[in-house]
Amino acid sequence: MAILIIFLLGVGNFALHRAIMESGHPLLGQMPWFYHALSRRLSMVVEFMMLLGGLLLAAEGVAWGPLGYLVYSLLNAVSAWLILSGRV
Repeated sequence: MAILIIFLLGVGNFALHRAIMESGHPLLGQMPWFYHALSRRLSMVVEFMMLLGGLLLAAEGVAWGPLGYLVYSLLNAVSAWLILSGRV
């Protein structure tokens, strides 16, 4: 069950990530040079690695893995809301 929940949270994280990348927010222009040089793919790789780590920890039965990914997802959701709503 934890693997399914983490997977669904991961789908939501990727959707939020893409929405932020396509928003054209001025905050994205302040990212470091290497971020723009890699065509923003580095951030998607990091997002995937976080998802993979959460899934692997859940598969091994580590209790803090799914909880950590849930906290990460909640922080992602709050930051995406702040950026997309124009509060930042």
